Amino acid sequence: MHDVGGNTVEHPVSFFKERPGALEPVAPERKGRFHAMAKPIGSTCNIDCTYCYYLHKEHLLNQHRGRHMETSMLERYIRQYIEAQNGAEIIFSWQGGEPTMLGIEFFRDIVAIQKRYAPDGRRISNDLQTNGTLLNDEWCAFLKENDFLVGISIDGPRELHDAFRLDRKGQPTFDKVMRGIDLLKKHGVKFNTLTVVNRLNAKRPLDVYRFLRNELGSTYIQFIPCVEPKDFHTVAPQYWPKDNMPMLGSRAAKPGSEDSVVTDWSVDPDDWGYFLSRTFDEWYRKDVGRVLVNLFETAVVQTMGQPAQTCVTAEFCGKALAIEHDGEVYSCDHYVYPAWSLGNIRNTHLGTMAFSSQQQRFGYAKRESLPAYCRQCKHLKLCWGECPKNRFVLSPDGEPGLNYLCSGIRRFHDHAAPALRQLARQCV
Repeated sequence: MHDVGGNTVEHPVSFFKERPGALEPVAPERKGRFHAMAKPIGSTCNIDCTYCYYLHKEHLLNQHRGRHMETSMLERYIRQYIEAQNGAEIIFSWQGGEPTMLGIEFFRDIVAIQKRYAPDGRRISNDLQTNGTLLNDEWCAFLKENDFLVGISIDGPRELHDAFRLDRKGQPTFDKVMRGIDLLKKHGVKFNTLTVVNRLNAKRPLDVYRFLRNELGSTYIQFIPCVEPKDFHTVAPQYWPKDNMPMLGSRAAKPGSEDSVVTDWSVDPDDWGYFLSRTFDEWYRKDVGRVLVNLFETAVVQTMGQPAQTCVTAEFCGKALAIEHDGEVYSCDHYVYPAWSLGNIRNTHLGTMAFSSQQQRFGYAKRESLPAYCRQCKHLKLCWGECPKNRFVLSPDGEPGLNYLCSGIRRFHDHAAPALRQLARQCV
């Protein structure tokens, strides 16, 4: 397991050796299974979602629009990622910004480099997260030929999707996304859906779920709660002033009020519980074993006493890093801030950073920093305080570091507990 943490970065000289044309870091002896979210185009995107957590990286990290991962850096990343893994399958994830803006040739290079470094007897897979607006027949034929799994970002029916997912001219994107999905289906490309649950669509859970299931035919659905402190553009997670943390359930700990600590489009914690409860009931009645919902599947598994399937509900984190287009590596996709940098693959091997003491402290801190209110909760082993990036409210007894979504998460597990236990018994 890997950890969380401090601000020192290790650059051991012993991990370097001379290679033709460059001084390259050498793979550490220790290998393991971890995941990296690659951002080969940085924050560059062709649309301008109101709630996007990544567009501001252009200014925060001094990125220049249009910059992308150069071929030499791309090869360095692919080689190091493969060298650091010991699983039977090595999964590459490509995100942005909008990665399809890089063009098909960039991804042809990815596949070619992966084949060059592929170890015997081990499988290399790719997944691509996209808004779907730039997909065409050529793209979909490539994705099918190379067996990419595609994640499509869509927030529900037209009026809910277009509320926040607009292009850079302020125009709706729903029709372009649907056209992209139709092309994926036409070419037989595997796809999942990712829905950001925000202040608006959280109030219409069945409309969202039935649209994804019935209209899109999505059989793997990811729900991600939109939680954004108003100062998220400049203040890194876990660097919040404790004096500014609001009390759980207070006006300041909900969206919509002038003194709220979150953006107006963030999901209300109680609405998050309502959304999960209503969609769970629909899923439980009609779709168990047919439609996979990330948060429901892991809830069943964890009720059985097995390890979580998602990082947000796991006891520890730290196994999901992020790498920017310039080779800079961060502790997590939601921690791409200078304060959480682990180093750069130009100087330090990716595997060294993934298993560093700094990253291990990061991972273990998820459990070790839990307030007493969490430790005493009957749902602790199903939640583990959810994602640390959301822990910026005070518990009822005034202890800092409680998750903003706590009341909604408790509401969901109180509601779903009997059905989860039933499902767990059936799976034994």
